[in-house]
Order: sequence, then structure tokens, then C-alpha cells
Amino acid sequence: MTVDILTFGCRLNTYESEVMRGHAAGLTDTVIVNTCAVTGEAERQARQAIRKLHRERPDAKIVVTGCAAQIAPDAWSSLPGVTRVLGNTEKLLPESWTATAPSAVSDIMAASETAGHLVTEFAGRARAFVEVQQGCDHRCTFCIIPFGRGPSRSVPIGAIVEQVRALVASGYNEVVLTGVDLTSYGPDLPGRPTLGQMTRRLLALVPELPRLRLSSLDPVEIDDDIWRLIEHEPRLMPHLHLSLQAGSDLILKRMKRRHLTADAETVIERARALRPGIAIGADLIAGFPTETDELFAETLDFITSMDIPFLHVFPYSPRPGTPAARMPAVPKSLRKSRAATLRDAATTARRRFFATLIGTTTIVLGETETAGHSEHFAPVRAPAGPGRLLFARITGATDDHLIAEPA
Repeated sequence: MTVDILTFGCRLNTYESEVMRGHAAGLTDTVIVNTCAVTGEAERQARQAIRKLHRERPDAKIVVTGCAAQIAPDAWSSLPGVTRVLGNTEKLLPESWTATAPSAVSDIMAASETAGHLVTEFAGRARAFVEVQQGCDHRCTFCIIPFGRGPSRSVPIGAIVEQVRALVASGYNEVVLTGVDLTSYGPDLPGRPTLGQMTRRLLALVPELPRLRLSSLDPVEIDDDIWRLIEHEPRLMPHLHLSLQAGSDLILKRMKRRHLTADAETVIERARALRPGIAIGADLIAGFPTETDELFAETLDFITSMDIPFLHVFPYSPRPGTPAARMPAVPKSLRKSRAATLRDAATTARRRFFATLIGTTTIVLGETETAGHSEHFAPVRAPAGPGRLLFARITGATDDHLIAEPA
């Protein structure tokens, strides 16, 4: 039987799962579970999947890796059917995937390994993800990920160019640059390049790449080259996703974020001025500890006033060992209801945004025979076909997607 991989969590995990697929190709009857530690729910889903796997395939070897496994390896090795646990450094090393390799979880805080392995296929996906940065040097009070990923380190531009060229040669029309803290790219490399400088060079060195996206950006670390690309580079898609987390200054301070609401407002307004019609997205945490009704109202007012159509909203999930986990908690039911309220606000903003697009043309990246995503990363119903680019005219919209026909 072939090696199967279950991936939980972020785009970075998706990329690294494909690295592991290549390294583990010689194994038989093996399932790799690439875990996430961002929320308790992500961990619960991974544990549930492992138990189900063991029931359905009792003879299969289950290898657990990823952030949750890095942080608490013993908890995962004790699950039924788990034969090995690998840390986030070890999972990217070819020697970890021999049939006789033991469990191994090294000190991630001393890690210097970045991906650096060519991937040419993302199973079942129309767009490709490329890891350009790893780890995080910041300590937001809610976040456990630095302890699963280690300090920030960057992939050299030459390796990134080689990876993107290989993906384009394999037929991918869109690449997403991803990392744990993407805007911290570069200080550890010779010449200290910024994310914008690297992105500009990448686009110049791979002219055959049709579409490029950036994953979530810290509002206070967007450099001048990124702004110039947003304004002038058509191959950089008109979609800016911000690691916002809250719209209340007091909550942002308690989160130990590096921006305030005024900073986020300036970024959004500048992006819309430089690239009219750009789609804005943001990550938000609902029900952070100490969040009163009044403080939640500040976040809701900010999201509403900024008219942000694409929100990734997560009810706050306490992570053991983080400062926020020791703060006065908001009841779980209230976290969920506040998350639903924020999602409703995003739906209202998305209706307005979609209405502005009706009658315009876009290029859809097909993901199935009948659906894909526009340049704005809006879901589109259109007869595109997996991996193909379709020039289309937008004829209608629902709350969730655009409707288009070939143009």
C-alpha cells in the first residue's frame, strides 16, 4: 500500500506534507499524521483521526509529526497504533524515513533546518505552497506555535526560485508563499533581504509564473517593496490577508501584538488606495481572555467600519503554557456566539464586495470542473477545470461565492 498523509492546520504543514511524501515513498502500509497545535480543536481532530485509523487499519504503521507532536511527543506516542513520533526538524530529513528509523524529537529552539527540498506536486490541489520562512521570534500571549516551530529562519532566495520554477514546470499556475511569520523573512540571510525584496526578485527570476499570492502578513511589517508590488505588479494577486487577531487596542496589548487598530486601518486604507478593489482578509480571535462586551463591541465596530469581507474567525482556544491561558477566561459559549457574530459581519461585507464585482471580468484558477477561485481569492462557480486559468465574466453572486461564465 502507498504512504497516506493526513494534514491538519496551516499551509506550511501542507507544503511539508509533500516533502514527507517524497521522503517516505519507500515505506509500505504507513500513515503520516501531520498535526497542528494552534487550537485544542485541531489537536482533538488529529487524535480522533488516529484512533479511527487504528480501528480501520490495525496493521498500519502510524507516524505522528507536526507542531502538536513537537510540543508533547509522549502524549502522541501513547496513542494506540502510533509507531513513531517525529519532530518538526526530523520530519524534513530524508534519513528519518527509512524503515528502521526511530522516533526523534530534537530541541526545536535550537533548530536551523528549513525545508529546502524540491516539491513538484500537491496531491489534489490546484495551487502550490512554498515555504519561505519558518519559526517565530515573537511571543504573542495566546500562541504556542513558537514552541512547535522554533526561532525564525528564512529560505535563501536561490532555493525559493528553484522550487517555484519546478512547480511551474509541473503545471502549477499559482504559487502561495507561506511561513509562520512571513513578514519576518530575511534578517538571518546575507544582505538581510526583506520579504518584498525577495518577492520582487522571485517574480523577476521566474517570469513564467502567472500568479503569486502571499499568506498572512503582520500589519506593521509590510515593507516598501511589498507596497510597490501591490501597486504595480499584476502577477501579485489583489488579495491582502492580515494577521489582525482583534479590533480592540486593549485586547491587542494583552495579546502582545505589535500593532494597534490605527495601524491596521492605515494598512487597509493604503492597500485600497494603491490597488482599488483589492480584497482584504484577516484572522480574528473571538472571546480572548478578559474580553468584555464593550471590548468585543470595539472589535465588531472595527471590522464593520473597515468593511472586511474575508475573515478567518476562531473562538479563543487556551493553550497550556501560554500567558493567556492564565488570564480570566470568557465562557466557551460566549466565545462561540461572538465568533458567529463576527462571521455574520463578514458575510454582510462580502455581499457588498461581491456586488462590486458583478459585471467585471476575472481570471479563475480552476480547482474542480465547475469551481475555483478568482484573483481576489473569492470562490467562483465557473466551468474552469482543475489547474486551468479561465478568463471569465462575473454574472452573479451568493453569500458564499461568485457565479461566472467564460468570457
